[in-house]
Amino acid sequence: MNINPVLRDMGNYPVATIQQRAIDRREAGLPIIDFSIGDPREPTPKFIREAMHSAIPQISQYPTAAGRAELRAAVAGWVKRRFGVTVDPATQVVPTSGSKEAIFNSPLAFVDRDAGDVVVFPSPGYPVYERGAIFAGAQIHRVVLDGDFVMRASLIPSDVFDEAKIVWSCSPHNPTGAVTNTDDLAALYRACREHGAWLLSDECYADTYEEEVFPDGPTSVLEVADDGLEGVLAYFSLSKRSGMTGYRSGVIVGDPVAIKALKELRSTTGTASPDFVQAAAVAAWSDDEHAAARRAIFTAKRRILERAFLDLGMDVVASRAGLYLWVKVGDDLAVTDKLLDQGVVVSPGRFFGTGGEGYIRLALVPALEECEQAAEALIEALK
Repeated sequence: MNINPVLRDMGNYPVATIQQRAIDRREAGLPIIDFSIGDPREPTPKFIREAMHSAIPQISQYPTAAGRAELRAAVAGWVKRRFGVTVDPATQVVPTSGSKEAIFNSPLAFVDRDAGDVVVFPSPGYPVYERGAIFAGAQIHRVVLDGDFVMRASLIPSDVFDEAKIVWSCSPHNPTGAVTNTDDLAALYRACREHGAWLLSDECYADTYEEEVFPDGPTSVLEVADDGLEGVLAYFSLSKRSGMTGYRSGVIVGDPVAIKALKELRSTTGTASPDFVQAAAVAAWSDDEHAAARRAIFTAKRRILERAFLDLGMDVVASRAGLYLWVKVGDDLAVTDKLLDQGVVVSPGRFFGTGGEGYIRLALVPALEECEQAAEALIEALK
């Protein structure tokens, strides 16, 4: 049977291999504390669940690619509250079925596979940037990050910029939790405009940060873009902000020309969240208090685990925002194996691409009590 060679050559999604080892250990009746996948355990707030339940219709009908008007309005309201930016719900907002599919599918709307278009993305980073680009037929260029793990315009060679159709940024950054400051983000935007490249900014962790470090929250590319948001798209998600990973609900905000193209693409593929999920999303985007409460929980988890690594003399790098702890450990594969023997599942940094070697990532998903247990296991395994 013939299989798309791109799919065949790409192999399994990297973190899936760690997940299978965790499943095997759990099925063997052994204890496990899983930090490998960013799927928090805190319950989805009751008001969100009730909003979805009350919206389930007696007669089910297809959702539209453009999404419900009240959802687009709720997102525009959140963007105004959070970033001080006014967007048109009709032309600058499109809901998505989570952020992963949106990030994967977006290059299909912008890449000309016959023109040698290049997609630029940070590494280590979210593997979907690369996978979506390759399936769309683009050439790829990895920007290998180190030090503070911030994506900057100066890291992209001018000849690559000349051929670039899409430049991906991510702040707060997955997997490191690094945050791009306003000046660096503005410089990246200006460089993309000069070279005629779309700047696609993954900001799925925009509401997940340490308030002591970022009292106003991390900067969005929407704040540094020109009026009308020309040339830029920002990708947001309710997965971590509102505990809605299983709902698959996100949104893209930005350039109206790009949003129009994405609506046409999504209408072609039939990709849209069910209306009752969109009703839950309206409730979630309209409320900020629950997001602040979740921020505090994630910060508490980070402090518990951070203390353990600092006691071990290991460097916790960046990690002041997002959902992750990024730790310099030396041999990331060996440390991952050693921790798995103690029932603690983490992700080796190399799974997120070149530049991740020597680090491990911990997703702040187990409950606070489990984080305390894991901290003890970390010290026992690595002392």
